[in-house]
Parts: sequence; structure tokens; C-alpha cells
Amino acid sequence: MKNLNAIKATVLCIAVSALANTVTAQGTNDQVATQLYFGDTHLHTSYSFDAFLNDNHSADPDTAYRWAKGQPVIHPYNRARVQIHTPLDFLVVSDHAEMLGVIRAVSNQTMVYEDLGWYGNIKRWVAEKLMLRALNNGTGLQFFTRFLPVPDENEGHGDPVASSSNNIDGVGIFGDTTETSTNAWQAIIAAAEEHNEPGVFTTFLGWEWSSIPTGANLHRVVVTPDGAEKASQFLPYGSDQSQYPEDLWQWLEDTQHRTGARFLAIPHNSNISKGYMFDTTTLRGEEVTADYARRRAFWEPVTEVTQTKGDSETRSEFSPDDEFADFENYNFYIQKQAEKFVATTADYIRPALKRGLAIEQKIGVNPYKFGLIGSTDSHTALAAAEENNFWGKMATDSTPETKDSRGTAETTTNGWSMSASGLAAVWATENSREAIYAAFRRKEVYATTGPRLRVQLFGGWRFPENAANADDFASIGYKFGVPMGGDLLAQESLKQPPAFLVRAVKDPLDGNLDRLQIVKGWVDANGEQHEQVYNVAWSDDRQLDADGKLPAVGNTVDLQSGRYSNTIGSPELSAQWIDPDFNPDQPAFYYARVLQIPTPRNGLLDSIALQLDHPPRGPKVIQERAYTSPIWYQPL
Repeated sequence: MKNLNAIKATVLCIAVSALANTVTAQGTNDQVATQLYFGDTHLHTSYSFDAFLNDNHSADPDTAYRWAKGQPVIHPYNRARVQIHTPLDFLVVSDHAEMLGVIRAVSNQTMVYEDLGWYGNIKRWVAEKLMLRALNNGTGLQFFTRFLPVPDENEGHGDPVASSSNNIDGVGIFGDTTETSTNAWQAIIAAAEEHNEPGVFTTFLGWEWSSIPTGANLHRVVVTPDGAEKASQFLPYGSDQSQYPEDLWQWLEDTQHRTGARFLAIPHNSNISKGYMFDTTTLRGEEVTADYARRRAFWEPVTEVTQTKGDSETRSEFSPDDEFADFENYNFYIQKQAEKFVATTADYIRPALKRGLAIEQKIGVNPYKFGLIGSTDSHTALAAAEENNFWGKMATDSTPETKDSRGTAETTTNGWSMSASGLAAVWATENSREAIYAAFRRKEVYATTGPRLRVQLFGGWRFPENAANADDFASIGYKFGVPMGGDLLAQESLKQPPAFLVRAVKDPLDGNLDRLQIVKGWVDANGEQHEQVYNVAWSDDRQLDADGKLPAVGNTVDLQSGRYSNTIGSPELSAQWIDPDFNPDQPAFYYARVLQIPTPRNGLLDSIALQLDHPPRGPKVIQERAYTSPIWYQPL
């Protein structure tokens, strides 16, 4: 193993009792051992209208679970036999609530229609025939795009829902689709119950609420740990019922009281929210109140930071001193006639975490106190997060020659725009619905962009000497600190800065590790927001410069073959790091970011296969990474 450089600090072992009240995530120092599980919380099958319109006509929830468990399945578009390299531990099938199962039922002629009168029935019959013809000749998406949101001339002023001129809604064509969607939901429930194997493979019931006023992505995936008995008492709530997140939260609360079902909601693709996802005001343009902040923090304990449609950590515009800020930027809105992309601080995770501290300073509650996960958002029913085994965001993206099937205009995305990403990593006591859901609730979760990076982060006031390299690393972390997602509470008797214990281990089937970093954000007494990225462990005997920067790790990717070697980097990195810039009066958050060495991106592999000089879009290599959930420091 390469020598590991880490910032060393004097350590002091203190009594466990002095730290007992900081262990808020577990509540006790007698922590039950946790295990690491990888899964996908954001996956669409042929029951989603947009998946079906993009040529996924056959891959259903059963296909999704069989793929995730490691079984070979048939790809819905190219009909090849495909198989995940490393099976998942858990999966959420999260089809869109809007028009759930409707387009599939129309195509399969199993649609349940209401009587609209002779004129309405004829009008619907014509629409159905036109849609079937479009589906048969491969133009189903073009037929349906008239129902996608278009820009409004008042966009960006006031309430985007009120000014939204067009939304995804099938009622105008088909009438009441409730019975068809209920049948689809029952089929989704049945597949989840059939494939759930506690201790081996866990299935979760869920769906996507797809609010997109004026093209602003405000989507949430809703997840419940409960099974068929409770889930059969409701139909997933969609944005066709309301596009306001507060109304979604109210429905979750009401349904929980009525049925006993538990829920959490996961925002995603904040990177294309047009400045609305993490704003200082609500979607209605009202100031964030303590009640709103509490409700949001409760219902949305985690956020998806990375997926196929880009990475949402930060950008160089907002983090100019972060040399790794511009990672998988995705500059495309979900709408026809899309305008040129414009990034704002309300679209990205790191600025949101800082903004949450600033809001808490004013109203006493942090609405953006969330953990971080990754997921795929695949619409093929295949949770394909492996770069060299990527089978498309949409079914038609799955072959090199069809990656640009959706166009090449500057404002239009296509298969070349996207990397294979990501996964949700969970530290849970067992592989079951209850244990994994509990880990999400306490935010002991993290995101990877695809590789199975094994990462743990603990914060405390001091850890024993050599804890970073100890065999019982996790036991020490739980005993003397709090894990990712937890709170470090200031204490009168302790004036020293907090210490952080972090370890990362490579995916056995992927690239070595480049470096391990701690990202800190804080708010000063004047409400000004700050951030700093610290390199805390790295490979290959490199040396920090005067500004704390490291030389690049290098690049072993052969651009002619698409192969690479692990002759650089390290298989494991660990450190005990003490904040050198700590101010006990300033609230702060800390999360770990782990970077791999460069490896081939899927676009490079496809361009080589097509004998192109370079991919039409996107970089040739990728530095895969992981982001832990933060640990928050709370002053007295």
C-alpha cells in the first residue's frame, strides 16, 4: 500500500461520559453494529408514461427487481441479454404518480375508460388511435410532447405554479384514469412483496411526485417502509393533484394518520430547478417560516445529490476555490422550447446547506438539514450505475448509435450528455425495510456516483490515538462521536475544535482512490456564508502546497482502448482531522468527499466502438466520487 499523508493533530482520549450527550443519532454509546448496503431509490419502469414513450414497453417492476438482484434480463429496447456486475441490496421502484400505468394500458388495450358521452367517447377513440399509431411507428414521445411544460412569459416572477401554462396531465385525453392507475399500483405492490427477502434483498414501495411548473424541476421520490396492507389503502399522490410541496407533505401527513403508513420524500435534480428548490422563499413566494422549515426537514430528511441527469453538489460559479466543483454539469431543462440553462445557488446542495444555516440563524429552524444519497433515475427499469455497463437513461440511449436520438441542439439533452450514476449507500443494522428506513431517517447515508466506495465519517471532540488506522474503526467512531447525519453539540467544558474520523475504501472492481476531503460550510455573526475544502488524506506521496492544494493524481486511461490501470492512487485512505479554523460561535456543517483516480466514461467507450475521434458530448474520463451526509456543529 502507498504511504498515506494526512494532517496530524494532537489527540486526547477523554471519558465516554463527557461525550454521551453528543451522540444524537444513536442516543446511546452501546451502538448496534451497522452494515453497509447499496441501493437505488429512484427507478422507473414501463408503468411510467415517459419511460413507455421512450421505448420501454416491456421492462416492468419484476424486471427491475430481477436485474437488481443480479439475474440476467432482456433490455426493453435493444433486446440484448443484460446483467448488473454487482447486485444491489435494496431497490425502490418509483414510477411517476401522474398517469401511472396509463400509456402502458392504452398500448396493451387494457385501459379502463369512463363514459364521457357520445361526443367525448368518439373524441377519445380518435386520440387513442392516433397515440397507438404514434407508439407503433416510434413517434409516441413527439405525440405526447404537447402535454409537457412550456416556458411562460411570466416565468421567474412570483409563483411559478400560478404562471405555469401547461402541465403533465392525461385527464384531458382519457378522462378519469383512477381505475387504470389503481390496477397499476396493485401490480407494483405485488411485485415488491414477491421480491422482498429480509436479510437478503429489500424492496420498498414508492413513487415519484413530478411537479414541474414552467419547466422548473421540483420532483420528489416518496418512499414508504410499509407493505401491501397499508399501501393498498391509498393511490400515489401526483403533481396533477397539486404542484406545491406543502400540499404533498399535507397529503403524507393525512395519509399517515388515516392508514398508519410512514413516508419520507426525496428531492432530486435540484440542478435544474430554476432557482426554486432551495430558495429563501417558498414556491408561493412567501418567506420561510419556522413551521415550514420544520415540516420540510421532517418530510425530506435526505436529498439526491447525484444521478444520471447530472451532479448537484456545486459548481465553480459558487465554489471558485474548489478545483473539483464542475463535475457532470447538466445544462438542460425538462421542457420543449427550452431556454438556455442558467445555474443559481438555490439549485445546488452545498449552497443549500449554507443557506439552511443562515435561515436557522434568523428563524431558529434549518429547512435544509438533509443527508445525501445518489440514485440512477433510470427509465429502463435497469438500475445501471456502472460506467462500463451502462444501459441508458432512457431505453433508446442503450446503444452507441442511438445515443443522440433526442437531438443535438445546444438546449437538448441526449445520451452522450449523461454518465452512469448513482447509488444510495446506507449504514443500517440489517438489510430490511425497517432498518434501512431508520438509517434514512437519521441520515446515516451517503451518495456515490456509481462505484461501491465504502465510506464512514464520525465527528467528536477527540478520538483515541491511531483511531484512523484501527481495526475497530467504526466501534471507536460510534463510541466517541456521532456518525454522518448527526449533530455535534457545543459544551461549556470543551473549548477545543471538533475532530473528524474518516475512512474510505475503494470498490474492489473499480479505480483506486485519489484523495479524501472534508468540505466545511459555516455562517458568521453577520450572516455571511462561507465554505472551505480541506485535503485530509491522499495517495502517492504528493505534497500540499502553501494554499493546501495537491498536484493531480495523474491519469492512466488509454484513450485508444478505454482501459486504465490502478498503478496510481491507493485502495484505502483514512485520517483523523481537526478543524484548524474552528470558531465555537459559528454554526457549521462538515461532510466528506472521496475522489477516485480517473477512469473511462461511458461516452469514451461508445465513441471508440463507433471509431469516432472523441465523444460528441461530455468528457472522455470521469473521476467518480462519494459524498457523505454532513455532520452539523451546533453552538451553545
